Amino acid sequence: MQEKSRKNKTIAAWLALLFGQFGLHRFYLFGFKDTWGWLYPAISAVGWLGVARVRQFGQDDQLSWLLIPLLGFVLAATSLTAIYYGLSSREKWNAQHNQTTPDAVAGNTNWLTIGALVLALLFGTTSLMASIAFSFQRYFEYQVNVAPTVAHSV
Repeated sequence: MQEKSRKNKTIAAWLALLFGQFGLHRFYLFGFKDTWGWLYPAISAVGWLGVARVRQFGQDDQLSWLLIPLLGFVLAATSLTAIYYGLSSREKWNAQHNQTTPDAVAGNTNWLTIGALVLALLFGTTSLMASIAFSFQRYFEYQVNVAPTVAHSV
């Protein structure tokens, strides 16, 4: 029987950070049959559709107000996943992903792991706050524009 390949914590963290919207970190860890791995690119594509709608129809496109935050939340979630991977202890990482070798160095934390953690914190926070700010700004601008028509109809 062939031994399962070791899963490196640093590689998983960088994949989550750089290519998380494509689900590559999930495919690396769990294979191509992973349902969550396929949800990441699907939800990201819907978010990118919102970006395309803004470019095509402008910022007044209400559907894009719902779609763009999906992309931001996926980017924030994958950054959080990178942080989770990077902060996992070697024992916990190896117990989950390298069961046959509990003392594998693939679960070690090194400077590349720390770099992924720092960038994930920066990028994840930025994408989450930008998504929330975009959504609320669009919503409140819409409310201000609709208020005069509602007041006249009452």
